[in-house]
Amino acid sequence: MEFLYQAAIDVARMAHAKQLRKYTNEPYIVHPFAVSGLVASVTNDDGMIIAALLHDVVEDSDVSLDTIKGVFGLRIAGMVSDLTDVSKKSDGNRRVRKQIDLEHTAAASKEAKTIKLADLIDNTKSITTFDPDFAKVYMREKQRLLEVLVDGDATLFALAENMVRDYYMKRQESK
Repeated sequence: MEFLYQAAIDVARMAHAKQLRKYTNEPYIVHPFAVSGLVASVTNDDGMIIAALLHDVVEDSDVSLDTIKGVFGLRIAGMVSDLTDVSKKSDGNRRVRKQIDLEHTAAASKEAKTIKLADLIDNTKSITTFDPDFAKVYMREKQRLLEVLVDGDATLFALAENMVRDYYMKRQESK
């Protein structure tokens, strides 16, 4: 299993090598590591932790799902597929694309939903901190996303739900 972990780290590093995290300019790889760390905090399922490392690879690079399947197997490729947005710019505006991706996520496995919760948690921290204007749009989307993620890990779900609730409570208090 150590080989698969190292391979996942290598693939994620390669896929995200030229990317920086929006707002912080950190190397993007910190995000997959943070997501996999959150997943590892609630499960010892190696496949889920590896899929968390790879969750943005297909979306952000030319690494294909077939390559993921060939290297990591069908189960991990299935989770990565569940986590990969399926909408395209040509599908319409952001609202339309997010609806398409929401429906895709609704059909995802419980394991992929757990990883998606970890992704949501990590992204929410930076967006609400560094981009309050976009956070208004983003948090509405995440509120809707939570409705389809209830099958994910209960601990991560509660954390994500609390982050969304706290965001709206703080906005109410500031009015």
